[in-house]
Amino acid sequence: MVVGVLRLTLYIHGASSLKEKRQVVRRVTDRLRSRFNVTVAEVGDNDVWQRAVIGVGAIANDHSFVNEVLDKCVRDAGNIAEIVNREMEIETWSEMKSDWSQKPDFEAHDLSRLPQKEEEEGEEPEGWLKEEDLK
Repeated sequence: MVVGVLRLTLYIHGASSLKEKRQVVRRVTDRLRSRFNVTVAEVGDNDVWQRAVIGVGAIANDHSFVNEVLDKCVRDAGNIAEIVNREMEIETWSEMKSDWSQKPDFEAHDLSRLPQKEEEEGEEPEGWLKEEDLK
């Protein structure tokens, strides 16, 4: 699994209010999400009118694909607002643990192996919602 994170600092020319800034940020984030299927959010400088920090994340199984997608995101965002700073980090995650002793014991979570409490007829099991709880 390859995880890529991109952080863009954008300068928004002519923004004289947060409303104008938000329009540009919304255009950038919506465009990147729809075109490249990435995760996008404004991650900094929320109250500064002419500057925005946008975070972009991509996950795939190929390092070059993630790099290519994030590069395209940079070019596309640059068409909407001026990019002042760009930081990118791509990390490859291999299999978590290959040693079976480190893997969780799924049989331990088998609920059918838990002791069952005998319930009287008409009585609901403990922990279940009752009608009076919903009122």
